[in-house]
Amino acid sequence: MARNTAASPHRLSVLRSSSFRIIAMFAGCFVLSGMTVMALSGYRSFSLLSQQMRHAVANERDEALSDANIPDVAHLQPVVHELVQHEPGFYYLLQDAGQHVVVGNMLHLRPVAGWRTLSWTHRSLPPDRRPVIGYGVALQDGGYLFVGIDAEPVQTLRHDLWFMLAWSAVGFVIIGVGGGWLLSRLVLGKIETISETARDIMRGDMSRRLPLKAGNDEFDHLASSLNAMLERNENLIASISQVTDDIAHDMRRPLAHLGQQLDDLEQSDLSPRQEDILVRAKENLQDALEIFSSLLKLAQIEADDRVPDVQTLDVSDLLITLAELYRPVFEDKEQKFTLTLPHKAAYVAGNRVLLVQMLANLLENASNHCQEGKSISLSYDIKNGMVRLVVADNGLGIPAHEREHVFEKMVRLDRSRSVPGAGLGLSMVRAIVRLHGGSIRLLDNAPGLRCEVWLPSAAGLTS
Repeated sequence: MARNTAASPHRLSVLRSSSFRIIAMFAGCFVLSGMTVMALSGYRSFSLLSQQMRHAVANERDEALSDANIPDVAHLQPVVHELVQHEPGFYYLLQDAGQHVVVGNMLHLRPVAGWRTLSWTHRSLPPDRRPVIGYGVALQDGGYLFVGIDAEPVQTLRHDLWFMLAWSAVGFVIIGVGGGWLLSRLVLGKIETISETARDIMRGDMSRRLPLKAGNDEFDHLASSLNAMLERNENLIASISQVTDDIAHDMRRPLAHLGQQLDDLEQSDLSPRQEDILVRAKENLQDALEIFSSLLKLAQIEADDRVPDVQTLDVSDLLITLAELYRPVFEDKEQKFTLTLPHKAAYVAGNRVLLVQMLANLLENASNHCQEGKSISLSYDIKNGMVRLVVADNGLGIPAHEREHVFEKMVRLDRSRSVPGAGLGLSMVRAIVRLHGGSIRLLDNAPGLRCEVWLPSAAGLTS
């Protein structure tokens, strides 16, 4: 029978999973590094091309000024006219002090010295839409010389770089996500193996061990260390369990003999004081026998990893049986008892004797800790494929910081010292609930205590 355990971790959403984080981190680093390399390479190429074009413009400018000897309009006019005729790859403009075009293959420009970038050469002759990189020179006589070159290669390179960066980003994302997915599958697969082994051990299979691969990597070293630890823990637990069982069995025999001897002594002539001492001795002996019996049964339940004699049980029938059994007890203590059954039937798969004992312990615990006139209720409902059994009262309750502590063995709160019991009832309850793949929690009933037991619905279990 497959079942969920209370110790099983809740499934996280995809965005919160370690696998998603590994993929995201790997893809992010991969994309960032790849895009950085691409951007630096593109910037370097763009910078080199721009420098080459500026160098060509500077050479053409210096050559024109050198041929003219004197940097004025009169001396530059024949030089620029000659360059326009024989240097088709360049743009030239010579303007006088009145900003009138003297010669060139460009229209009028505002006389600005230094490097200039024109977005397109609509001011050229004939007009086109090619960008221009050029250098403007203020002449001695107030004129203006501009020498430029077609910057279309720079613009094309810039466009191609952005295009390549965009498609490279897509490629890097695909490769990064794929690589991250493979990495997460490799790493998280081994981690999941460790988790499954841990869950099997928590369910009681102490012989479970981590598999070892032939790679002898870090995971194999970790698995070897964990297997050695598990082997030692299994031996220690087995030794402790054996000692505990031996003590319990060995102690029951002399205690039973002591009980027989007390029964024999009861037949003798005793004074009233001796009879009172004898009665109390027999009561203490009976309490000790019950404690040993409960400890043995609790140890057996905690050691099992499967529910014995599993049956499909009607929850309503189970609760009606307990209500009929304990209603007289509540009436004797003048406590109000309420049984609430929904219209929808519910079924659980489990051992009837153990489940009856679990609910009986909860009802007895509620009754023992409630005064006369207090109310105790028993009910159930169905939520998300789980059956929720609820035992609630309006008694004193348990402080929030002590609710988990009361599930430990032999633990009794200070105000419960006067109540009969050995502090094993709730320990037994939790052991039975866990054996059936459920969970239990104690809540504030405002006032009182509300105990909720969640068990898998029989419809959600597979054999």
